[in-house]
This record gives sequence, C-alpha cells and structure tokens, in this order.
Amino acid sequence: MNRVIFGGKDVIPSKIVCVGRNYVEHIKELENEIPEEIVLFIKPNSSISEKLIKPEKKARYEGEICFIIKNGEIAGIGFGLDLTLVEEQEKAKKKGLPWEKAKAFDKSAVFSEFVPVKTFNNVKIELYINGTLRQEGDTSLMIYKPEEIIKEISRYFSLEDYDIVMTGTPKGVGLVKEGDVYKGRIIVDGKVLVEKNWTVEKD
Repeated sequence: MNRVIFGGKDVIPSKIVCVGRNYVEHIKELENEIPEEIVLFIKPNSSISEKLIKPEKKARYEGEICFIIKNGEIAGIGFGLDLTLVEEQEKAKKKGLPWEKAKAFDKSAVFSEFVPVKTFNNVKIELYINGTLRQEGDTSLMIYKPEEIIKEISRYFSLEDYDIVMTGTPKGVGLVKEGDVYKGRIIVDGKVLVEKNWTVEKD
C-alpha cells in the first residue's frame, strides 16, 4: 500500500475523495457547466505517488488544497496534484461514462507531506512551474467550502483515518511536460505551511 507523510510519520490512506468543478473560473476555462450539486470521484491508494511522472498519454496538471482525515474530521493539510489524461476524460465526458481511466490511474495523485492544522478556512494555494506562478486560489473562491465538502462526502462514503480529500483546482491548469520544475505551496493565514518541489520525470 502506498503511503504519505503526515506530521513526520508514514501513514496509509485507504482512498482519496476528490471534488470536481469547485472553482468557477476553472469551470469556465475548461468550458464546463457549473454543477447543480457537488461532484465527487475517488482515486484509489494505488494512484498515490511521491514523484511527478509524466504519463505516456497527454496529461493535465491540477494543483489542489488537500486535507487528511482523522476521526472523521480534517486533521492536516497538504499540497496535491491531480493528474488527468486529457483525451481519456474527453471521451468519457462525451459518452457519459465514468472518469476512472482519466483520473484514477497509477501515479495520478502526487502529494507533498501533510502537516497538522487547526484552521482551514483561510487557506491559499500556489503552483509555480519553472519559476512562473501558474495557479493560485483560496478557500474563499471555492463553491463548496471545506466543512461542506466533508459533510457531503460523509453522506456517501466512510472517511477512514488518513484518507485524503482533494478539494478541486483553481484556474491555470495546463499540460505536464518532462523536465518542468514544479513548486507547490499551501499558505494558511499568510504563512507558508507546506512547500514541495518536483521535477517531472519520464514514465
């Protein structure tokens, strides 16, 4: 089973629950419709990766504020990259099929370490690629806020200790290119809590 680091220790998430279409400007940039209710999908433990690997097929990066769960509540925060196989997702959307092949493949969920946190309503995300700021957003821009997300997820899925919640991506997504250098940051109340660098490797 794949692991992530939380509070300096290795832990094993049983799953990752992801929120789709949670930032209005990102919905517009991909020419999607604003959903009438929260969009949820799951990535399995096998999708977790410490390294940022470029898939053979065209893939899009999506930086996200991520929460780790303990005792059914948010216990920690980290930076995550949701990788999406672009052509697979477009085919699935056109046919009304599930997104698993596009979203839940191996190494499609790349995470920093997670740090304990008590406040999670004034959180900002930044993603730099080759030194240029590509994505930024904060919880105020989310359609569904952290408490709403956890409440809605819990209506359908049991959140086990160390499960991860990916809360959606702000505008600025693009294609994953080998050799690019990524820097992801999570900022809470103006303070950088998490910072992680990756260089895109070939599969």
